[in-house]
Amino acid sequence: MQEKAAKVNQEIIKKFISIRAHSEHICKPLEIEDYVVQPVVDVSPPKWHLGHTTWFFETFILKPHDKNYKVFNEQYDFVFNSYYESVGARVVRTDRGNLSRPSVTDVYHYRTYVDQHMETFLKSNPLCSEVIELLELGLNHEQQHQELLFSDIKYILGHNPLFPVYSPAAVLDEYTDLSSEFIEIAPGIYEIGYQGEGFCFDNELGRHKVYLERFEIAKYPVTNRQYLEFIADGGYTDFKFWHSEGWEWVKENAAQSPLYWHYIDQKWMNYTLAGLKDINLNEPVCHINFYEAAAFASWKGMRLPTEEEWEVASPEIKWGERWEWTNSAYLPYPGFEKAAGAIGEYNGKFMVSQMVLRGASVATPKGHSRATYRNFFHPRHQWQFMGIRLVK
Repeated sequence: MQEKAAKVNQEIIKKFISIRAHSEHICKPLEIEDYVVQPVVDVSPPKWHLGHTTWFFETFILKPHDKNYKVFNEQYDFVFNSYYESVGARVVRTDRGNLSRPSVTDVYHYRTYVDQHMETFLKSNPLCSEVIELLELGLNHEQQHQELLFSDIKYILGHNPLFPVYSPAAVLDEYTDLSSEFIEIAPGIYEIGYQGEGFCFDNELGRHKVYLERFEIAKYPVTNRQYLEFIADGGYTDFKFWHSEGWEWVKENAAQSPLYWHYIDQKWMNYTLAGLKDINLNEPVCHINFYEAAAFASWKGMRLPTEEEWEVASPEIKWGERWEWTNSAYLPYPGFEKAAGAIGEYNGKFMVSQMVLRGASVATPKGHSRATYRNFFHPRHQWQFMGIRLVK
């Protein structure tokens, strides 16, 4: 029994070290000035992500479970708390980019300090189920922030008029022309929601039955080539394809293309993490908000899938390159219960005014995607790696 427990501890420590190191690897190409920039409220500075993910382990594991632990800096509770009301006051989200201190060096020292204490704690203590669950949540939380790091870094650099290169090697896969094949799903009663022994977020729980009418779903996501046809046909100038709220968004933002597209010298260009490039026509369209996705589907005479349809069809379709908007509001599954305390704030309190996205993206860390994963954002958001799949 002790040997088995020791092996489990070793595997957990190895996973902890690997995931923590990956966050720093993502930031390695950055200049020091890049770490502090916050162009808009939805984008957090890379420095803040590094500190916040560290704060999570310190706050929820070390402080309550390691009696020998001494807090690195008491003020970091205020600086690196994100939205946990139960934990106390915090820096207003819009002000994260105004913090020149703690310095980037201080934040990396903070990470080293907490990592060392975490490794010591994990090696020297038999882990109870509560700590193991918190650790799994913390590691998956860090992986979520790794994807946010890519999204936020791209926004920071992509809104710099110099269009700086994050990394010349940050080139996505070459894409062949994706077919327009549709998969038919028969009507019937299906089950959705997570089942199994591995980790999942609480919003995936409550496996339940749903009835679906017959539908056909595209095997592949919508491409840049297809989306350009929508633009060329006046998609952004014809109100009849848009939700009322979406049409207001178009007018207020003078929208005419996906985020990071630029019309230069009579052709469309796309800012990527490898710099400004010609648009790859075969690549799945990216950085589309819900309004745009729904308008494109309407223009095609089709619609977006519901999250139930998407999950049922997931074994038959090619997914994982873009988070895919669904036509489902983000709501709790039957029997959903929020955990007590701060951990209960993780998902449940956001179940209003947001839409569900399914799948994963090229920025999602390996091992962090599931067919039952329920991502969610406000309809206006574009800066994540979001795309479109059609249903008819």
